[in-house]
Amino acid sequence: MEDVVTVHKLTSGSVMLSWLPVAAMAVVAAADVVAGPGVGFLPLVSLGPAFSGLVGGWRRTALIGAVALLVCVGLGLYDGLFEERRGFTAMASVAGVTAAGIAAAVMRLRREAELASVRSVAEVAQRVLLRPVPRTAGPLQAAVSYTSAVAEARIGGDLYEVVASPHGIRAIVGMCRARGWLRWRRPPSCSALSGRQPTTSRTWSGWGRGERSVARELEGEKFVTAVLAEFGSEYEAVFLNYGHPAPLVVRESGSVDFAQPPSFALPLGLGAHGGEGPRPYRVVFAPGDQLLLYTDGVTEARDPGGSFYPLGDRAGLLKEPDADRALEALREDLVRHAAGPLHDDAAMLLLRYHDHAG
Repeated sequence: MEDVVTVHKLTSGSVMLSWLPVAAMAVVAAADVVAGPGVGFLPLVSLGPAFSGLVGGWRRTALIGAVALLVCVGLGLYDGLFEERRGFTAMASVAGVTAAGIAAAVMRLRREAELASVRSVAEVAQRVLLRPVPRTAGPLQAAVSYTSAVAEARIGGDLYEVVASPHGIRAIVGMCRARGWLRWRRPPSCSALSGRQPTTSRTWSGWGRGERSVARELEGEKFVTAVLAEFGSEYEAVFLNYGHPAPLVVRESGSVDFAQPPSFALPLGLGAHGGEGPRPYRVVFAPGDQLLLYTDGVTEARDPGGSFYPLGDRAGLLKEPDADRALEALREDLVRHAAGPLHDDAAMLLLRYHDHAG
């Protein structure tokens, strides 16, 4: 129901803007007729093509301009302005504003097309740079969504990956350039850090080297947030959270919860500044459950009223049997909520637990 209301609001707003030029000319014409020939409202008819150039295409602007000229002729004859040549001056004003409106509409549409093209190229380039996520990994089914921010029109810094390790399946979602560290400088397993395997000095030193390598790769960036999840043989997910938004867990029963860490740790790249590292924590993850890892471009997207995107309230969109369609439905809902281009990249990784027996 809320989705329908959102679409209705967007549609209503577009209709109101499209009728604005006509409404402006109607108001000017009515005021001119009521006030009489001595007031001089006639040049204000040019507001019609002026508004049309801002909200419509060039063809519509030209049509509105032609209508405005007809209104000028009618009102000029009604007021007797052509005898004093004031009517011709008003018509010249309308024609000039119409020409300017057409030029503005052409440039605006060209700019919008360029932004759409750059956004498409940025998203394709981002997918090329990121290793494709496997559709299935053991008992898990994966789907990915990446939406680039049009405001910057750039290749974003969000990352995602799903890999197989000797200790289970790992998934990561984060922001900035830590992906190369995950691939080439593998972090220690969550199982080792959680105590199910001996924690050796070599493991901890390896993690420290990973931290330092991230700090070097960030260059001018200050930090990178990330959440790492590992899925072993047991019905659970083990997380390491580096200052990243908490994963969303959707149970088979329909209940929704955020897997909050027991304590907050510094983002990757800030370990050299001191502070305690992240504590591994476990969350039950059984067949039929879903896990959504995402970046803050999702939860920090605002609607025109300034409200953040209510991700937990929209988890019902993930009920779609097909994982890709479910994630696409959530992405479309996010864009509708923002009522326009997102101001930050938004990456989402959906993992579904499917029982082999099922």
